[in-house]
Amino acid sequence: MKVSFSTLGCPNWMWNEITSAALDLGYDGIELRGLGEDLYVPQIKIFQPGNIEKTAAALKRQGLEVSCVASDSLFHEQSYGVENNFPAYIDLAGALGCKYIRVLCDTWGEPGVNVDLELAKKRLAGLAPYAAEKGVTLLVETNGVLSDTKALKGFLESVAHPNVQALWDLNHPVRNFGESPAETWANIGKYVRHIHLKDSVAANGKTVYKMLGYGDLPIAAALELLKESGFGGYLSLEWTKRWNDDLEDAGIVFAHYIYQIKRMLR
Repeated sequence: MKVSFSTLGCPNWMWNEITSAALDLGYDGIELRGLGEDLYVPQIKIFQPGNIEKTAAALKRQGLEVSCVASDSLFHEQSYGVENNFPAYIDLAGALGCKYIRVLCDTWGEPGVNVDLELAKKRLAGLAPYAAEKGVTLLVETNGVLSDTKALKGFLESVAHPNVQALWDLNHPVRNFGESPAETWANIGKYVRHIHLKDSVAANGKTVYKMLGYGDLPIAAALELLKESGFGGYLSLEWTKRWNDDLEDAGIVFAHYIYQIKRMLR
């Protein structure tokens, strides 16, 4: 298994600081979720046509990959111009040699109300053929109503396209629906291509994120399942510092995570 971190965890870092940290700490890749003030990655200068080729070449020289592009598109909301805006994500991932784009079919980690999953299915089915042309797979995250992985399984079976698979965020099925890793894997294991990890505790009915080992998520059990299944993808640290300034800084968390995860994998 390989290890990456999301740029959510370092919202104030420049690109050269991000790549330097990945190299210095021994990460295999970087998950893109914005840079500086920009959350729509295709409009960031270093990822635009004319520059993206240089960016991709530099990453290759450094031995780094883009593990996943985490889009800001909400496939269930009519107000989001997914049909117009999302193809640029597919083009970007293809140009970077990145195999996966994360998509959301609910707005938050917790389940929403009256979520239009039929619209999300229609959009995924419409965009999947173009993703396939570019060698990219769209990954539906286990968040919101689809952190009930029985529901996610049915959703993916309904879309029924090989370029629409799953991203397992361990936190949400546990906190929202009390699922064990074994239950989650039984439901969607064959679809899982990318993992989001962080630790957490439940406090006063809310999820509080913690560094690995400081919470009570069943991370060891999840890793054991992944090892037994032969999973060879990324274990990506999604540290939501961009949304929560009270969380520990990237300089601390990124070093802690890779030390802990490699120790656990041994």
